[in-house]
Amino acid sequence: MLPSLPFRISVLVFLKNEQGKFLLLKRNKAPNKGKWSPVGGKLEMDLGESPFECAIREVLEETGETIATEDLHLFCMISEKSFEGSGHWLMFLFDCKKSIHALPPEIDEGSFAFYSRKEMETLDIPETDRECLWRIFDENNEKFVALRADCTPGQKLEIVVEQTL
Repeated sequence: MLPSLPFRISVLVFLKNEQGKFLLLKRNKAPNKGKWSPVGGKLEMDLGESPFECAIREVLEETGETIATEDLHLFCMISEKSFEGSGHWLMFLFDCKKSIHALPPEIDEGSFAFYSRKEMETLDIPETDRECLWRIFDENNEKFVALRADCTPGQKLEIVVEQTL
């Protein structure tokens, strides 16, 4: 039985430059401190923020770029159980169709760089991103997939596809 842990809702936004390289953030804070991740953050649930509103806000706050709902394609919803043993997460993953033109400046959250998919193989990225999120992006960024992942520390990562559209 899984432990009773806080449940959080978040978004990740897969942003690219004109050359098709992905913008990644080397995180200064937990979760995933010291690892490379797409831009994202937690929903402001007390304000009733939607996942799309959160994605737009997080992109603006972290990169200074303005995007709109029509720039986003929701390609995945994933429920992660016991991520890092500290909480359960419901994440909405968006592919941003609008290219960004410049590398954003460093922020409190971390520093940015652009990487190709091939270059990412050598980066320190979270296990769930390496085994799940990037594969899901590659296979479904034009579609939609819902899945769940059991991330209980000390156990093999288990990923179950619940629906593909």
